[in-house]
Amino acid sequence: MKRTLPLPLLLGSAMTAAAHPAEFHGVAGSDAAISGLLHPFSGLDHLLVMIAVGLWAARIGGVAVSLLPLAFAGSMLSGGFLALSGMRLAAVEPGILASLLLLGAALGMSSRPPLAIAALFVGCAGFCHGFAHGAEMAPGTSASLYFSGMMVSTLLLLGLGLGAGLLPVRNRCPIGSLP
Repeated sequence: MKRTLPLPLLLGSAMTAAAHPAEFHGVAGSDAAISGLLHPFSGLDHLLVMIAVGLWAARIGGVAVSLLPLAFAGSMLSGGFLALSGMRLAAVEPGILASLLLLGAALGMSSRPPLAIAALFVGCAGFCHGFAHGAEMAPGTSASLYFSGMMVSTLLLLGLGLGAGLLPVRNRCPIGSLP
């Protein structure tokens, strides 16, 4: 029986190899909504994790299709506002790195975790990413406009991953083989 390397495993491996959590995330600008809208696209780590959450939600299926993206987005918003309060967390960048590594691994696994565990993990990842977004917001920027723009981009990226994950796959291309 010939076994092929699944596309999600390759995507997960590429995510962890391509992203660097300490990348520059800041997007300065006078328009707070535009700055927030562009921020998720300014760091490969943020971009990849949001798409990966959508892909993983599609892969798990059922209630996860709506719960995981909403858990990520809501936790991201909470983390962002907590960062604006002046609180500092030392584990944010390691949390972002861990989210990339673990989401990459999750995409490569054939088993599905309990929904509560998946939602908790995605919520923690969203919190770390949101905290980084909030901490990097330019001083004097309107937080409500910034986060409104950021949420539009976040939901777009989560939806992109979800849509890609829900597309029917007709003929998988065997990329590599496992013994």
